[in-house]
Amino acid sequence: MSKAEALFDLSGKVALITGGNSGIGLGIGRGLAQCGASVAIAARRVDRTAAAAAELAELGVRAIPLALDVADAASVERAFAALEQQLGRLDILVNNSGINIRKPAHDLTLAEWTRIININLTGAFLCSKAAYPLLKRNGAGKIINIGSMMSLFGASYSPAYGASKGGIVQLTKSLAMAWAADNIQVNAILPGWIDTELTQQARIDVPGLNEMVLDRTPAGRWGRPEDMAGVGVFLASAASNFVTGAAIPVDGGYASKG
Repeated sequence: MSKAEALFDLSGKVALITGGNSGIGLGIGRGLAQCGASVAIAARRVDRTAAAAAELAELGVRAIPLALDVADAASVERAFAALEQQLGRLDILVNNSGINIRKPAHDLTLAEWTRIININLTGAFLCSKAAYPLLKRNGAGKIINIGSMMSLFGASYSPAYGASKGGIVQLTKSLAMAWAADNIQVNAILPGWIDTELTQQARIDVPGLNEMVLDRTPAGRWGRPEDMAGVGVFLASAASNFVTGAAIPVDGGYASKG
């Protein structure tokens, strides 16, 4: 193995990916597994989670499904206990779970607002807090939070989602500062318009969205889940040991276009 390959080698590492049974989470999971990491896929839908874990296991690594509701503190505690029991350690946490309800603020109910914030933002806090003692025990660790281009931009139809993803960036910076002394790097990925189930529904809910995305994105296409693998591996590996508190757009140039 060359020195360059060793920087990205994740052999012997254990990752937990919340909401990792499809879309961006599964795309990152494939990248981590291809670099040798064992992966726990943690989500609410047991059938899909088991199928995703089985797919990753075919890459020659250990992969397990875990039941997890990130908005439920007791569920988080159980999932991390099961992770430690089955895989023995944690090196990488990917906070990927997220939902959206597309309504303008004046139509959004308090219950809808609370549900989005609890899953997208509070869930990342609860999982990061649960991960901290496991990472500290190893003497090193990586936390990767999945934000959004709406961490930077507003959208009239996504006030709670935008607030939650803006919060993800600030949570990332706070955790990075708090845990740097423990050799834990905390960073965020800000995906652009990625072709997932969530955005496929968005194209139904928001007329003209597909055309707007293609027109504004210099790369001229929607992103794919596999486009997340490279930055995920980078932030999970020794290659990013001096990178912390960063929020990295992966958006085909969307955020750069004036």
